[in-house]
Amino acid sequence: MYIKNRVLLVLWIAGALAAWGLPFLTHAPNRLVTGTGISLGAVINSWRAMLWLPALALATAVFAKSGRLLDWLVAFAATLLIAGLLGIAGAEATRLATTDSAYSRTSFGGSFWLLVMLAWLAAADALGHLKLRPAWAIVAGLLVLAPLLVLLLSGKLDDLSVLKEYTNRQDVFNDALLRHLEIVAATLVPTLLISIPLGVAAFRRDRLRAPLFAVLNVIQTIPSIALFGLLIAPLAALAAHVPVLASVGISGIGMTPAVIALTLYSLLPMVRSTSAGLAQVPAAVIEAAKGMGLSRRQVFWQVEVPLALPVLLSGLRITTVQAIGLTTVAALIGAGGFGAIMFQGLLSSALDLVLLGVVPVIALAIAADAFFKLLVSMLGARFQ
Repeated sequence: MYIKNRVLLVLWIAGALAAWGLPFLTHAPNRLVTGTGISLGAVINSWRAMLWLPALALATAVFAKSGRLLDWLVAFAATLLIAGLLGIAGAEATRLATTDSAYSRTSFGGSFWLLVMLAWLAAADALGHLKLRPAWAIVAGLLVLAPLLVLLLSGKLDDLSVLKEYTNRQDVFNDALLRHLEIVAATLVPTLLISIPLGVAAFRRDRLRAPLFAVLNVIQTIPSIALFGLLIAPLAALAAHVPVLASVGISGIGMTPAVIALTLYSLLPMVRSTSAGLAQVPAAVIEAAKGMGLSRRQVFWQVEVPLALPVLLSGLRITTVQAIGLTTVAALIGAGGFGAIMFQGLLSSALDLVLLGVVPVIALAIAADAFFKLLVSMLGARFQ
């Protein structure tokens, strides 16, 4: 018997080691006390033993001959494994909640996170072998996550600590979501207004390109916290000397320095993608457009911009995902967003409160990445 899928074998072995050596759940009398670990074997009983079926299916697939049917079966088995892990965690949390005080907390343990991540990687590897179109790949990825949405909406996970934190802070969570999206949107608008003209100028003027990218590279190397800090003093002084600016919300802390810093960070990928997108337009196409009598402006808007748009959107995808992540750090200067929840959890040593701030950021980044990939693929198919 020969190994046919080495990637799946490595993932399966890593999952087995995680299930054996790390706690599946942790249970504590309250949110501030370190919990007691609960192994996966301790919660596998009666109907929960069915969890081993998708795990065994993945182990068998390691030695099976590769093919499209096998890839679909691996993705399906990985989805069932994720659903089983979530269902068992939710059921065990509910059982513990009925036998302990209302202040008790049941949290995900290390093996849970590793097993879910490894199952997701197995599904992603199988779906990658299928070479689906971007739209169908996104649909397939959503189907892998469908059990999570079903369990969340059905209330089966409500007794887990992170969901209890959400229930206790639902208004704070909603405000953080709106604030996070507001900062990201306020960053992207000036980024596009500044970077696209700079990218066009860098493409058309060779003398400008090198010094422009040198400056943008230097900005990119400054640590985010340092850049936020550098903006506090000048903006505070400016607001103090110009009361009109203070009256419209300009200050040394809060949203203003966050948006300025994030915009500066976003310039490099957008300028580079704009310049690269225009550079990859075939010269023969431009010459043909000129031969048809189009003016230089018409060539730019009707030929160069449409052909460069997929590359530009790829840069916008990177910029958006980067802004979503860096916005969490902006909470250190009072900008708000999910970073405020995350840092509050760190200060109070409440891991589930940290997760309440981190997980939505990851979800937003994945959603933005998938959206722009789909948009780029649609534009690419249109211009083929």
